[in-house]
Amino acid sequence: MWPDIERAYPWVHKAAHILNNHDVEDAATVQRRFDGLVGAMLRHRDRAGSLSEAIEHFGKVTRSYRPGLFHRYSVPDLPRTNNDLEHEFGSQRYHERRASGRKTASPVVVLRGEVRLIAAVATRQHPPSGVDLGSADRERWNELRQRLDHRRKARILRTRFRRDPDAYLAELEQKACQPTLPA
Repeated sequence: MWPDIERAYPWVHKAAHILNNHDVEDAATVQRRFDGLVGAMLRHRDRAGSLSEAIEHFGKVTRSYRPGLFHRYSVPDLPRTNNDLEHEFGSQRYHERRASGRKTASPVVVLRGEVRLIAAVATRQHPPSGVDLGSADRERWNELRQRLDHRRKARILRTRFRRDPDAYLAELEQKACQPTLPA
């Protein structure tokens, strides 16, 4: 297999070099160069001998990832991988479990996770001052509270249904059959 590896390795190495973008080229240039290389690899995959199927697979996977592959080159300071984001989520999960004493994530993460995660990340980067807290937009805060309360009520109704489905459905049917008053 060594001769096949010798022929295929430069292509993969060149793809990694283009995606690393050490020359700090714009997104369109990186995309054009990478697309040209992948096209050439697929046209000449038979030269890779027994690795031609691997080259075909590389092209297929590249096509599936293509829509989001070059976004990072057009946004300054966007991390190359999502490891930093995964670290933030993992750190939050760790602190949540540590504070609650649970071994698994708390159900409250589903209900209020949106707020808790954003608040935790924001306070780690920039602890709020009294002025920051006083200048909060009360309307947006109330809208968020209503949205979260709506989720909480839906969760309560689900547990009522699970506890006693017959009684829950009978109550719904009774409400549906009530005569309505004319408007």
